[in-house]
Amino acid sequence: MSNLLPVDRLRDTDTLLAFNHPEPGYRAHILLVPKRSISSLTELNEGDRQFLQDLFTCVKSLVEEFRLEEVGYRLIVNGGEYQDIPQLHFHLVSE
Repeated sequence: MSNLLPVDRLRDTDTLLAFNHPEPGYRAHILLVPKRSISSLTELNEGDRQFLQDLFTCVKSLVEEFRLEEVGYRLIVNGGEYQDIPQLHFHLVSE
């Protein structure tokens, strides 16, 4: 992931970047993107353990920070024809 992306970085770890969606479809709409090029969920392998740990640690901390547990939230990953760009990413969303 380039540091040239003009985004509001909410989390930045060795393996992922979390930021507010530039065109949100929900009141809370956060993207979590691996820093390594991974085209889809099916490409994850044993070497991606740190990314997965960072992903769930970040999601948990964002849910707590934005109090999403109180209003409900979803963690979404798209694949195949539902995936708009060929880079794995997760959507943390809440109304």
